[in-house]
Amino acid sequence: MFDEKSYSLKMDKAIEVLLKELSSLRTGRANSAMLDLVKVDVYGQQMPINQVGSITTPEPRMINIQIWDQNNVTLVDAAIKKSELGLNPQIDGQLIRLPIPELNEERRTELKKMIKSMGEKCKVSIRNIRREANEELKKLLKSKEIGEDQEKSFEKNVQNITDKHISVVDEKVTSKEKEIMTI
Repeated sequence: MFDEKSYSLKMDKAIEVLLKELSSLRTGRANSAMLDLVKVDVYGQQMPINQVGSITTPEPRMINIQIWDQNNVTLVDAAIKKSELGLNPQIDGQLIRLPIPELNEERRTELKKMIKSMGEKCKVSIRNIRREANEELKKLLKSKEIGEDQEKSFEKNVQNITDKHISVVDEKVTSKEKEIMTI
């Protein structure tokens, strides 16, 4: 039988990924989530920064990273510089300070474009999940497991679920854009 819940859950996952990406964007305020996507090459593997040191935000425009192992300080420094965060780490022993600069108009516009493209990617994923669901419905109809009326009804439900998820994406994208433009 057709399980529309599983497709709804897949769409929820797509939105979760979008939210994680959005939280890593720099908005002019210090936020440790900005570093979530930065991976450091330590001990022969890629690790998130929070696994090689503790991250704190002592001030609204400052992130401190206390690196546990002295040998990893330069590796973390390099990883942050290589990331697209546009931050300039300052090293003080095993402490790395990350001053968060004010966002200028150009950077805001750039971020807005990035947010829009993240939103679009998420919508594409959601639409692909809808297509998957519709293909499964066609197969079930072909193999006579469901009737045409059932197929139409399920298709309509899948479309409603899709529309709901797409509107959530639009809402998240709009609110993140507002956040970036009002700092």
